[in-house]
Amino acid sequence: MWTFPNILTYARIAAIPLMLATFYWDTTCTRWLACGLFAAAAVTDFFDGYLARRFNQVSAIGRFLDPIADKLLVAALLLFLAAFDRIGSLGLIPAAIILCRELLVSGLREYLAELRIGMPVTPLAKWKTATQLVALPVLIVGDPGLPGHAITLIGEILLWVAGLLTLMTGYTYLRAGVAHMRAEDEGRDRAPEK
Repeated sequence: MWTFPNILTYARIAAIPLMLATFYWDTTCTRWLACGLFAAAAVTDFFDGYLARRFNQVSAIGRFLDPIADKLLVAALLLFLAAFDRIGSLGLIPAAIILCRELLVSGLREYLAELRIGMPVTPLAKWKTATQLVALPVLIVGDPGLPGHAITLIGEILLWVAGLLTLMTGYTYLRAGVAHMRAEDEGRDRAPEK
């Protein structure tokens, strides 16, 4: 439970309230502090999995908490960006798409886990995540963080790209999940009654 990879995951979760607290003291310094906390949390996401595999420290708690920590980080940040008007009304559309897709994929994974079917991460989903991990810190910093630059606009464009990739990957996962559901139903229909 207290392996180094798991500690990195716990740290990612612990960084969330610290990062969100900076929204209540909106200065250039606190924006950059939040950006740094987000970047550190994003880096731990890579290293916790890599180190767990490299040193054979994969654990049940790590497999459980790692994807949850990612979703908590992104969801909390999107909600705070919206609540503190750091994204415009059109930026709420990709934010909602991202949040809904996370719920959809979580539900699919839970359902498929009961069938002992894994749902591997696709290359396009990795691009979606990478785009999100660039868009969100850009939106954290925003225009006040770099006066004279259209930082918020750049962040919102990146958020739209992430939202479109999210739609594509969500559809791919949903299609695969529905195929497994149909196969299960067909198997049940063919099973002889006792």
